[in-house]
Amino acid sequence: MKRIAPLLAAIALTGFSTTALPQDNSLSFFITSVGSGDGANLGGLEGADAHCAVLAEEAGVTGKTWRAYLSAHAANGNPAVNARDRIGDGPWYNANGVQVASSVDDLHSENNQLSKENSVDENGNVVNGRGDTPNRHDILTGSTEDGYATDATCNNWTSNGEGSAQVGHHDRTGGGANPTSWNSAHGSRGCSQENLVGTGGDGLFYCFAL
Repeated sequence: MKRIAPLLAAIALTGFSTTALPQDNSLSFFITSVGSGDGANLGGLEGADAHCAVLAEEAGVTGKTWRAYLSAHAANGNPAVNARDRIGDGPWYNANGVQVASSVDDLHSENNQLSKENSVDENGNVVNGRGDTPNRHDILTGSTEDGYATDATCNNWTSNGEGSAQVGHHDRTGGGANPTSWNSAHGSRGCSQENLVGTGGDGLFYCFAL
């Protein structure tokens, strides 16, 4: 008891508190409400990241660093970039305060909470899925189900012509090799806006805060 009393007095004097800081459940994950308008030409990874930041700021979220969930294949002497390696550690919350994943491993597991209802845009709006008009459920990723780079990146997000982009289904339904995959369902018909729309998308992509 003699030892405890001085310790309590020291805590009171320093203002130290053992109360845990509240979890920040503000927006840290969303699907872009709009794409570039130029198909899969996003201005590369940097252009896509900037698009995420602009949309987040327009939604009233400032002071965060944003990264698009996009992979890039090795090219011109540069190594491949994996989407999973560029989005931070988590946890991530949507605009409605729902935690969609606690970590990178959780995000790429069956335990994530990604769904049509939870994978909303920066304003908390549900994005059209299969069965809606128009269908916008194809989300650009260029990634495998584990979040690693594929060659289907529309020339590393600089092409609106030939090529293909690997896409996921945010509503976890549809066609393709992996129809329930949020990040790697199938490839697009091409890289133009017309081809992305024709496949079932709109050039949208996922954004995560570091």
